[in-house]
Amino acid sequence: LLSFSPFRGPLFSINLLSSFVEQEEMVKGTLVIATLLVAAVAVLSAPVVRGPLHASCKLTWTFPSASCAQASDALNAQIKNLSTSDCTAFGGEKCLYSLSSYQAGSQIKAVHETPVKHYKDDLTLSFSASGSGCSVAGYSTSETWYAVLDYSTNYCNLHNLIAGVTEYDWSESTSDSICTQYSKRDCDKY
Repeated sequence: LLSFSPFRGPLFSINLLSSFVEQEEMVKGTLVIATLLVAAVAVLSAPVVRGPLHASCKLTWTFPSASCAQASDALNAQIKNLSTSDCTAFGGEKCLYSLSSYQAGSQIKAVHETPVKHYKDDLTLSFSASGSGCSVAGYSTSETWYAVLDYSTNYCNLHNLIAGVTEYDWSESTSDSICTQYSKRDCDKY
């Protein structure tokens, strides 16, 4: 009582192939979900970076009794003073500054190059009158596109300039939220 159907063989092959394709799609879907889960775990377990997403620093200096022309002249003189390639003269990375542009009392643009790895950071100082004094918005940012943490190098790029200004009183304002690793600064080294 066996019967034979000539269509049973090929139809069975099509059903088997269809079942195989469905299983392959299910495996692909599972792999996508597993990849997303691994990525989510990696993101959630990574150390939290507080502050800018790119290595940089924003700060404000207030010169209560110096005009913006005086403040910009003093900072411009510091850039020239620290333009030496002799990094032992002042210690740390207090060298290799170069002036890009200077508009007295208005804006200074400069570059600082680290002496060992030769990374470059762009500096912008913007000056605005504030009462009888001057307010300076300082910004330093790494030219290296992938830089996230910088051991406070961008802060020190700016601090090393202002630390040499002794002819005028000034105060500084910044924080970890706008200045990469500010609380871990070591400007004797960087």
